[in-house]
Amino acid sequence: MNRTPQDQTMETRRAGGSAEMAVLETAGPELTVVMPCLNEAETLAVCVDKALAALAGNDIDGEVLVADNGSTDGSQEIAREHGARVVDVPIRGYGAALNAGIQAARGRYVLMADADDSYEFAHIPRFLAELRSGADLVMGNRFRGGILPGAMPPLHRYLGNPVLSFLGRRLFHAPIGDFHCGIRAFSRDAYNRLGVRTTGMEFASEMVVKSALLGQRIAEVPTTLKKDGRSRPPHLRTWRDGWRHLRFLLMYSPRWLFFYPGLALMIAGLALMAWLLPASRPLGHVNLGVDTLAYISAAVLVGFQLVFFAVAAKVFAISEGLLPEDEAFQRWFHYITLETGLLVGVLLVLCGVGIALSSVISWAHTGYGHLPPVQMMRRTLPAMLCLMLGTEVCFASFFLSLLGLRRR
Repeated sequence: MNRTPQDQTMETRRAGGSAEMAVLETAGPELTVVMPCLNEAETLAVCVDKALAALAGNDIDGEVLVADNGSTDGSQEIAREHGARVVDVPIRGYGAALNAGIQAARGRYVLMADADDSYEFAHIPRFLAELRSGADLVMGNRFRGGILPGAMPPLHRYLGNPVLSFLGRRLFHAPIGDFHCGIRAFSRDAYNRLGVRTTGMEFASEMVVKSALLGQRIAEVPTTLKKDGRSRPPHLRTWRDGWRHLRFLLMYSPRWLFFYPGLALMIAGLALMAWLLPASRPLGHVNLGVDTLAYISAAVLVGFQLVFFAVAAKVFAISEGLLPEDEAFQRWFHYITLETGLLVGVLLVLCGVGIALSSVISWAHTGYGHLPPVQMMRRTLPAMLCLMLGTEVCFASFFLSLLGLRRR
């Protein structure tokens, strides 16, 4: 009896050998071009044609896959008629469409690009060459390749993209000059290791951020951008989507969002407290006294809260797979334990109680009479700060231990 290809595939899977599985995974085309689509009837056909022509003209074994996000203008039929494979994606969103398309890709490598005829598919060989050389993620750079007149709004070109790209490089050490280029390529294996979660426009940022955090090899090639061929406005919304990208970058970097500002507040606050506790200090034409000391105490408390948020956010993000494991961060937890936190917290509380008792004793020496308010505030404020910080350290230690239970 003749065996069908499906029977052979099932037998290979049952064998379970790594060599057989590797052969099975590489049996498909080398490259899949994935295009997200939502009512792109005006430009989809020319994009599919250009992508297929680039594959054929450069002897690349590949396919074109259209991830349709619920088009109502016949985009699905257009894609099939021009030789593309179509995957229907019921979950709405740019990231959801791309993720579904990537998961359905048969190629070892994937190149994603918008279906609005703004990107140059003839540059596919540039991306593929870097992937063949071992790159995990290959980004296009429109600023190096050329942005044609009318292709990018001035606000995006001179403010949005440069600022967000700078933040991406600074926060995550990603060697990328064009953080939000819509044409990029990657290996499916590298993509699967990322565990991308977002379904909206943040998908593009999450891919780059996680690739950088995981230490994947990132390359960049020049590409061009021209004005898209659609008569309707683009799906991108400048301020809304720009804020979503910025918010995502900050949330994925708790060090810069919480830790560094909090640590700066605490160090500056404690230094100023030590300077102001003995006596008021002149500063130019003003005199800094106990009123300033009260605000400084509040700054120290806020700083501690921010540092705590940074640690809690990091633990939660790693536990949920939003951020990769961090060995340096993990080593700290060999020393910062629940018991250590409780000990520090209790010591701070006792310090606060001790300062408060010394104030009561001083009051008793005066026969519980009138005391200079300024003099007493110089004791009351440090006592209050120690009591509050000690209490917060104790409960923060319990909370971090709860977060760490799942990790252990």
